[in-house]
Amino acid sequence: MRATPQIITSAMQLYFTGESLRNVQKFLRLQGVNFSHVAILKWIKKYIRLMENYLEKIKPNVGDTWRADELWIKIKGNMKYLFAMMDDETRFWIAQEVAETKLHHDARVLFHSAIRVTGKQPKTLITDGLQSYSVACEQAFDGTKHVRYVTFKGDKNNNRMERMNGEIRDREKTMRGLKKRRIPILMGYQIFHNYIRPHEGLDGKTPAEACGIKIEGKNKWLTLIQNASHK
Repeated sequence: MRATPQIITSAMQLYFTGESLRNVQKFLRLQGVNFSHVAILKWIKKYIRLMENYLEKIKPNVGDTWRADELWIKIKGNMKYLFAMMDDETRFWIAQEVAETKLHHDARVLFHSAIRVTGKQPKTLITDGLQSYSVACEQAFDGTKHVRYVTFKGDKNNNRMERMNGEIRDREKTMRGLKKRRIPILMGYQIFHNYIRPHEGLDGKTPAEACGIKIEGKNKWLTLIQNASHK
């Protein structure tokens, strides 16, 4: 049986909205389609890599205030840290990095990656009180104001970043821990967050749309894959 684009993109949508691979497999069976959960994972990895190579050439029009934060995730049963950078205005997830440690992590790698993706640097960076952010901000950015020691009151807090962290944490539960540091799944969720999932805080737009990136059609997974295949 051949997997059609509709089958593949339906599987990807289900997976990145929170279903496990085996639940996606059960759903497809109800539609009269029989593929193993291993085959479904292979689709996801293949097309995420394809889209990643395509999307890295597109520069989002992000704002001047960015937020950085970290959360722990399990990789091969061991605790690692996912560091992420997000644009405050558009909620666009700019960059990510998996690190072995939190306290001694060199955040310059994340910051330089964010500069490469956007072609700019922020005027303001909002983080928690982690010292490595301060050091990296001074070394990677020129003249960026760093707002630290955030609280949950007022306008200088990291609530938006914490909400994104919650999304990632919920998604990780159905992945039962990641197997490798460098796999397409985390990038796939970044693509889902930026280009597929509409956000209430953006009046139903995706972060990509808020950045001026238009993805045509109702099936945005399909559009992205088709665009990536033609590049």
